[in-house]
Amino acid sequence: MKVILLQDVKKYGKKGDTINVSDGFGLNYLIPRGMAVASTESSQKTLAKNNAAESARQAELKKEAEALAERLKNINVEFKAKVGSDGRMFGSVSPKQIEEGLKEQWGITIDKRKFIDKYPANGLGYTRLKIELYKGEAGEVVGTVNVHISEE
Repeated sequence: MKVILLQDVKKYGKKGDTINVSDGFGLNYLIPRGMAVASTESSQKTLAKNNAAESARQAELKKEAEALAERLKNINVEFKAKVGSDGRMFGSVSPKQIEEGLKEQWGITIDKRKFIDKYPANGLGYTRLKIELYKGEAGEVVGTVNVHISEE
């Protein structure tokens, strides 16, 4: 029996795949649980339409991410830190603080989990951190944010 998977099924395939399974597994497990539909001509057309819509949506997301990456090139996120007598900074600026700084200073919302460089900025001056803005079948978009830490 041929079925089209509506969601990922471990050891069988990913969402959108057309696979052959035994009749009992398809009729008694996959289809009643909404994990698959029988592969018919109309379901194949629906799958093709859904794939086209999803690829258009992914292209739009990538385009937005590229625009955001271009905008991030010209942005400096400013932080002030306490400095000891020897000129070394107390503590560090974490990706969470950078996320909050981007939101407060520039109105840009980026999840802290998107930072590729997960280490904190712990030195005075400029630090460049990479952010993964988009990852998908169409490729990957990586932006760079400049963090400027100055003496308080």
